[in-house]
Amino acid sequence: MSRPSQGYALVLGLLWSVAAAHAQFSFSDQNAVSSVSGQFLVTSAAPDAPVYPRPVAADNPNVIRFKTALLAVSAERFKLDLWRQLELPPNAAWSGKIHLRLHPAATPTETVTIRSSRFLHGWSYLVDLPDQLWKTRYARALAGVLLLEIANRSAGPQAHSAEIPAWLVDGLAQQILASDEEKVVLSAPRRKIEELAVNRINLTEPSADPFAGARGILQTAPALTFDQLSWPTDGQMEGADGGVYYASAQLFQAELLGTKQGPEKLRAMLAALPSHLNWQTAFFQAFGDDFKRPVEVEKWWALRVLNFASHAPGPRWTTEVSMARLQALLSVPVESRSASNALPTHSTISLQAALRDLNPEQRDLVLATTVRNLALDELRLAPPFGNLADDYRTTLADFLEAPLTARQVVAANKHGVPSNRQTNIAATLEKLAELDRRRHEAEGKSGVALPGRTLGRQ
Repeated sequence: MSRPSQGYALVLGLLWSVAAAHAQFSFSDQNAVSSVSGQFLVTSAAPDAPVYPRPVAADNPNVIRFKTALLAVSAERFKLDLWRQLELPPNAAWSGKIHLRLHPAATPTETVTIRSSRFLHGWSYLVDLPDQLWKTRYARALAGVLLLEIANRSAGPQAHSAEIPAWLVDGLAQQILASDEEKVVLSAPRRKIEELAVNRINLTEPSADPFAGARGILQTAPALTFDQLSWPTDGQMEGADGGVYYASAQLFQAELLGTKQGPEKLRAMLAALPSHLNWQTAFFQAFGDDFKRPVEVEKWWALRVLNFASHAPGPRWTTEVSMARLQALLSVPVESRSASNALPTHSTISLQAALRDLNPEQRDLVLATTVRNLALDELRLAPPFGNLADDYRTTLADFLEAPLTARQVVAANKHGVPSNRQTNIAATLEKLAELDRRRHEAEGKSGVALPGRTLGRQ
């Protein structure tokens, strides 16, 4: 008989908890329901009693009430949706059994734990779910364990369990919810009325655009950068940022899949994950034809976000909001320490200071992000601030797109900046100074008083 040799716990943000290593688990629980493909086995800690006598949350349509049979069906449908995104055929073979184990929920915000265990002939997975859970956490749990199962198929005898990037898990989860929520979310009745089980369903017109929600969010707030998506905070993963992280992750993974041979490259990245200590290495190995360095991902991503959000810019902001927004776009957040062991202090510097003082890679990343955000907002800024934003964007874009030749690289300053780029810096600083003068003049004519605009040293 095969026996477990080692176990792992998957953790993606604070929504999933850490489990003990070398976990061993059994699939012999009573009250088990198997999915149609046999990959999912759903069990509950107690006989499958109606959920409605024990309401954890009010009649909230965003909370799923699980029953074993319904979960077996919805998990199978979710899997087929995720496979379709990755262009895996619906009859493709799977290798890892997934056990979904329900327990009575104390709150729908409970953590979801995923444990993986290696056997002699493959891997098995245990997902501990409260029987009442927010939709986003349910979708994240299923996307996470399914991607883990796909990645670990290629894990050698000595390989560790794969590390799946959070943006891929959450991006695919949001895409599936936006496209097929009615099919992949099956909830038990919430209450009883005159001995009849009743469930509330909010019917909405189906949208042909699964990105409608993300579009609305990213028209009012800038998308996260690739670096921010790589290291999301707990608050962002909890939705405290108004959904910007989820919208950014959904769009980012979709744009990656839309690149040439995108699904094939994403599958190659998943297959390479068990042999790498971090997902970034596998990412650049799989997408090497598209990106060599993080800054190239940022530039590509900035253009994709601009193209996505510019189709419907939304209502125009007031003069006061436009002035404050443009001021924020032209400041660069920085972190500094007075000593190596001192706590960091946060402040902002001007674009001019960023041009002069940051190293080339940091500088170009800051400028590319600013170009993207200016392009996203300029159509919503009140006159004349929209035109000013366009002029700032053009000035920075011209600097970034200035060609560099091998001859010009020979003469460089201490930061490795080519001599002709240094000339470009001087010319760009002059243009920015003139734009600042025009902006301050427009602010004075507006009659709107803004708080002090200390952007650091100029």
